Amino acid sequence: METSAPDKGPVLQAALLTGDATAEDIETVRLRTSVYVYEAPVRIWHWINALAILVLIISGYFIGAPPPSMQIAEATEQFVFGYIRFAHFAAGMVLTVGFFGRIYWAFAGNHHARQMFVLPLTNRHWWREVLFELRWYLFLEPAPKKYVGHNPLAQIAMFFFMTLGISFMIVTGWALYAEGAGQGSLPDSIFGWVLGLVQNSQRLHTLHHLGMWAIVIFMIIHIYAAIREDIMSRQSMVSTMISGHRTFKDDRAD
Repeated sequence: METSAPDKGPVLQAALLTGDATAEDIETVRLRTSVYVYEAPVRIWHWINALAILVLIISGYFIGAPPPSMQIAEATEQFVFGYIRFAHFAAGMVLTVGFFGRIYWAFAGNHHARQMFVLPLTNRHWWREVLFELRWYLFLEPAPKKYVGHNPLAQIAMFFFMTLGISFMIVTGWALYAEGAGQGSLPDSIFGWVLGLVQNSQRLHTLHHLGMWAIVIFMIIHIYAAIREDIMSRQSMVSTMISGHRTFKDDRAD
C-alpha cells in the first residue's frame, strides 16, 4: 500500500512502521543496490591471510631484533625466542596453504576471484581508469567512480603486493627455513636453489626482511584506502569483505 506525503510523493505504507521515515528516506533505500562480488572462500582467505601476515610481521620483527629475553629468566628456564620462531613458522605455513587455496579459487570461483592475479595491460580503457583513480586519491577529481570488484589502482596494488609479494615472501621464507631443516630435507629439495641463487644467507635474510617492510607499507595504505573509500566513495568497502556484497549508494551508472 502507498500513501502520500506533502511535496514528497508516495510513501510506502510499510515505511510508516519504521517511525519517522519520510519519502526521501525511502528513496535513499531504493537507490541502494548491491551485487554479490566476493564468495565465501575469498572472504575467509582474506581474513585468515591478514591474521597470518600480522603474526608474521610481529614475530619476524622480533626475529630480526630479538627482545632482551634474558631479563625474563635464565635461558634454561624460558623459551621466549623459541615461541616467537614457532609462531613465525606456523603462520608462514598457514600463509602458504592459504595462498595455494586462493590460487585454486581463482580458477574455481567467479571472475572477481581472478582479478588480483591478472592485469589487463593491453586494455586502454583500463589504463584511463588507473589515471582517474590516481587523480581521485590525490583529491583532484570531484567524485569517484563505481566499481563492482577492485578499482584498477587497487588491482595493481593487490597484484604487486599480494600476488607477487606473497609469492616472494613464501619462496624466500621457505628457503630460510630450509637452512634449519638441513640438506636433503623436503624444504631444501624444493627451495634450496634460492640460497644458491642469492649466494649469501645474510643477503637472503635482508631481502626477506625488506619484503616484510614492503608488505607493512602496503597494509597501512590498504587499510587507509578501504576506510577512506567506505566514507567518501559511492560503494561499500569494508563490509563487502564481510558480507561479500558490494552496496552502491546511488543509481548513477558510471
